[in-house]
Amino acid sequence: MVRPAHVLRVFTRGNAGGNLLGVINDIVGLTTDQMQAIAADLGFSESTFVDWGNREVPFVRIFTPGVEMEFAGHPLVGTAWVMNHLGPASHDRLECPVGQVEVRLDDGAVWIDVALNQDVDVAPGIESLLAAGLPAPDRAWLVRMPKEYFVAEYPNSSAVTGLEPDMAQLEHFGTLCFARDETRAHMRFFAPAGGVDEDPATGSAAVALARAMVASGEDSGRLSIDQGAEIGTPSRIELEWTSESASIGGTVVHDRTELVKP
Repeated sequence: MVRPAHVLRVFTRGNAGGNLLGVINDIVGLTTDQMQAIAADLGFSESTFVDWGNREVPFVRIFTPGVEMEFAGHPLVGTAWVMNHLGPASHDRLECPVGQVEVRLDDGAVWIDVALNQDVDVAPGIESLLAAGLPAPDRAWLVRMPKEYFVAEYPNSSAVTGLEPDMAQLEHFGTLCFARDETRAHMRFFAPAGGVDEDPATGSAAVALARAMVASGEDSGRLSIDQGAEIGTPSRIELEWTSESASIGGTVVHDRTELVKP
C-alpha cells in the first residue's frame, strides 16, 4: 500500500540546509523489515515511523538506511514538528526505545528534553582515531547513546574542517569531532556503520557532547552548534544542558511529501 512520507529539513540555518528526515505516520501493516526498506529507499540519514493510534504518547521508531536506532535527535525533533503542525494531534511527549522525551515549541523552534544518564568513559584510547587517519584530539570521551559515540575535541574550527577520516577504519558507531568557544561549537559527525558517512545535523551527537561536558565537570552550559557546511548542508543545533538533562532545539522546514511503499 502506498502511503505518504512527510519530508522535512531539521535544524536549518535560517531557511537553508538542515538534515532531511522522512516521517511516516501511517504504519498499519508495516513490518520491521518493510520499515527498514522504506528508510533505505528514502536514503535520508534517518526516517521515522510513528505509532500514534490508541496511545497517549506516540511511539517513534527510527531507522537509518542501514539500522534501527534506539535514540536519535533530529528524527524526534522533526517528528514532534509533524505531530504538532500537521497532526493527527498535538503532543508534548514522544516515546522511543530508550524512553520518553519532552517536547516544547518555542518561538518557531522545536525542542526536546533528554535525560543525561548515558554511560561515559573519560579519556578512552584514541587508537581507532589514529588508525582512521584522524589527528590526536585535545580531549576524548566514549558515550553510549546506547550506541557508542566517540567524542573528540580539537583546538579550533580549522582543525575540524580539515578532518578526512578513512571511513572503513572508524571503529565505533559514530565519531563526533568538535571545537568550541564559550558560546559556539563547530561539529562534524561520521557514522558509516549506520549507512551515513557524514551527517548534516546530529541531535544525538549534541546530547553526547553535553554528557561528555558533564562527565568532565561542566554541569551546565549552552552552545549553538554549526554542522554540515563541509558537505554543503549548513545546519544549526541549539544545545542547553544541566547535570541531569540536555535540551536540543532548532527550526524545521517542511520540504515536500513523497509517496512510499514497502
